[in-house]
Amino acid sequence: MSHRHLHEVIAQMVPPGARVLDLGCGDGALLAHLRDQRQCSGYGIELDDAKVLECTRRGVNVIQLNLEEGLSLFEDNSFDLVLQLDTLQHLRNTEAMLKETARVGRSGIVSFPNFAHWPHRLAVLQGHMPVTKTLPYQWYDTPNIRVATFKDFEVLARKNGLKITDSFGLHGARVIRTLPNLRASSAVFAFDCQ
Repeated sequence: MSHRHLHEVIAQMVPPGARVLDLGCGDGALLAHLRDQRQCSGYGIELDDAKVLECTRRGVNVIQLNLEEGLSLFEDNSFDLVLQLDTLQHLRNTEAMLKETARVGRSGIVSFPNFAHWPHRLAVLQGHMPVTKTLPYQWYDTPNIRVATFKDFEVLARKNGLKITDSFGLHGARVIRTLPNLRASSAVFAFDCQ
């Protein structure tokens, strides 16, 4: 799935005028879209120098920060919505970041590659780690620290007191609501933090 398709789906889920924090905001394209089309404000967090520069070129408020250090620079309930799109699989302490999300935001949206997608399962049955559009790296050179499934995130969200308000899969540009754990290459969850 392209970032453009994910951004289109996510943008429709963001309330107009929301104050947004985008963790791992990349080049700032989504935040710029939310600012221009949904009158949202907020910040992006990004570590990569080139991506931070691209954010500034787009006029996006960006803070260069390693998410592993937490979000201590923000007060409780600073944002209406915290986005973590294809970010959690890169973090060493996913649970700590979800707790920080719940602290600084009133709600959140998370997406990640769905390891339970049927082509991934087939690859594992054939004896090797999957290489697909959503997991495009070989096992030995991947930036992903972990893999997850729909069920994995549901358990983690419940454990941390997050109330899931919507969940679905994405495959290409299609939203998958029937058997998303099997049929979708990416998982998307919306949740309330309080």
